[in-house]
Amino acid sequence: MSTDSQQNDHHSPALEFKSSTFSVPVLVLASNDAITIEQQLQEKIHLAPEFFKNSPLVFDLQELNKHDLDIDVTELINIIRKLGLLPIGIRGGVAQQNQQALELGIPVHSGHSTAVSSGTQKQQTPEPEAATPEPQVVAEASTLITHPVRSGQRIYASGDLIILAQVSAGAEIMAEGNIHVYGSLRGRALAGVQGNTEARIFCSDLQAELISIAGNYKISEDLNGAVLNQPVQIYLQNHTLVIKDI
Repeated sequence: MSTDSQQNDHHSPALEFKSSTFSVPVLVLASNDAITIEQQLQEKIHLAPEFFKNSPLVFDLQELNKHDLDIDVTELINIIRKLGLLPIGIRGGVAQQNQQALELGIPVHSGHSTAVSSGTQKQQTPEPEAATPEPQVVAEASTLITHPVRSGQRIYASGDLIILAQVSAGAEIMAEGNIHVYGSLRGRALAGVQGNTEARIFCSDLQAELISIAGNYKISEDLNGAVLNQPVQIYLQNHTLVIKDI
């Protein structure tokens, strides 16, 4: 390689930082009982194993500390990792808890976040910083998304989830209620994730990688060719997913 080429390479940036928004599940703890935490977390993962598989996770200790309930952060992190989740942050911790997390390579997050909530207990009132949430934040009744959901994005809604655009391959959307996608559904859609067997999925163009209602799921290979690229509704009947034209 010539000297000029080497000089040009040195002046060309090898990397850059860009601001971005990621939706990450937040584990909000209301108990410091390690056995209970592991059991209930395992139950939640069982309801939507594909969504939580190797999922990044932020754990929130604010409620525990508010009630002076101490917890062994090292033990908590071990439980989270044991269940196949990847802890990437702590928030709401006191100085000692934050230090424990940092010693294990877990960064400290501020309370301001666009992460979605998947805690062991729903918050009855939103945190002050979530008063004007980003679309990816949980809504009490329904969540409305007006922009495309891109590959790698994850969205969780505590009620119904309504998306007025396409869901790209590699994206994951979850709702405790119904899911409505007024565009192509190419990613993964999981409705009734807390066991609501009456939940349904509606979409204008079915091309999903995975569809699930209350833990009953089908992957793309299981879908009948007659329903692909069609506007359909999906519901549960006798523990079996039924896909019908709208």
